[in-house]
Amino acid sequence: MTNSPLSLQPIPYQGSKRALAPRICKLFPDPVATLYEPFAGSAAITLFAATHDLAEKFVIGDTHAPLVDLWALIVENPGELSDRYAATWHAQFDVGATHFNEVRAEFNENKDPVLLLYLIARCVKNAVRFNRHGNFTQSPDKRRTGMKPDRVTRTAHAVSRLLKGRVELFRGDFRECVASAAPGDLIYLDPPYQGTTYGADKRYASGLEREKLIDALHNFDDRGVPYILSYDGQMGEKTYGEPLPDTIDAEHLAIHAGRSSQATISGRTDETIESLYVSRSLKPDGADIFRARPAQELLFA
Repeated sequence: MTNSPLSLQPIPYQGSKRALAPRICKLFPDPVATLYEPFAGSAAITLFAATHDLAEKFVIGDTHAPLVDLWALIVENPGELSDRYAATWHAQFDVGATHFNEVRAEFNENKDPVLLLYLIARCVKNAVRFNRHGNFTQSPDKRRTGMKPDRVTRTAHAVSRLLKGRVELFRGDFRECVASAAPGDLIYLDPPYQGTTYGADKRYASGLEREKLIDALHNFDDRGVPYILSYDGQMGEKTYGEPLPDTIDAEHLAIHAGRSSQATISGRTDETIESLYVSRSLKPDGADIFRARPAQELLFA
């Protein structure tokens, strides 16, 4: 593989786990039959794992159907995606300042996945925002023109070669996505966090109720299916969400995620520390990458 796994990113989501993927994937058991990523977004963990042959098969899922439709184009028809994206991207120079808003209105009407990619690539800091109806609401980044077509072509074709024939795509609830997961598989979950699911800072097309997540983790424990969960954490002095209960059979660790992209937008330098819940069956406490400190401190640097 000539491409770096960190460069294989056809969907430039803010908050993507691509920078953390090498550390998170060190926790994977060997072997993994199927890796499930039911809150896929940019599927950064899947891409890293596939590049390094850390699993035999993959399941990419999301509740936001246009996003899964976009993944279907990337995997099955990258040429069509590349051509249509290029046409949309070049049109901004002919149409002018109204182009982004026109594309956004068209996407909100027809949910075209190619238009979604353009909006993600062109919006402010790739910081995706949706309203309660699932409509895209973020504004354009006036300092950039978005991801260039040649990069879309390069990354989409590379990811297609990497995943075609090895991946299943799923549209819908995460519990249905992982219903067939078995003890030899692994579930990686990166759901909407409590701090960005409710209130004025809503960023996702759909949130996730805390109790629904807890019930699902109990179900995974009962079935003996290992999982790794990225959930909430701390940005600067602000903590997002309450820790999950001790009734789940997982170690609560912390991973240093560097400078917050959201803080960067606001001109701050806040550091981000994310919570990581790891099935005890994966024995995270014995891994060399962890330091011997209490669970609430920085364990995963």
